[in-house]
Amino acid sequence: MSVEAPAPHPGTPTGHGHTEGHGSFKGYMTGFILSVILTAVPFWLVMGHVFASPGWTAATILLLAAVQIFVHMVYFLHMNTRSEGGWSMLALVFTLIMVIITLAGSIWVMYQENSNMMPTPVMAEQAP
Repeated sequence: MSVEAPAPHPGTPTGHGHTEGHGSFKGYMTGFILSVILTAVPFWLVMGHVFASPGWTAATILLLAAVQIFVHMVYFLHMNTRSEGGWSMLALVFTLIMVIITLAGSIWVMYQENSNMMPTPVMAEQAP
């Protein structure tokens, strides 16, 4: 009596326990080169004093950091809307929402505490 195992369906785990294909050498090299560029450009911006305003330099670095996060997620973590039936992307969106709420709330609380607790020049003059 011979029992044959059914052929695995696309998206089901293989012998290695992976449901998605790993990246190719070309994909990893593309991600690596983009990461190096996205690291070298902010270094050049700061060391070369490219912008006169530190605010523009910081804003540009933050923008490039966001792009680099995206590059890492796509090329190294292989995150897309198709992986794991979209659940990994949903988890990412939930995490981003929680981080934004936490950061915005923390900044708001610190601003309120600073404005309510710090002595003003009028209060300093009235102190004994």
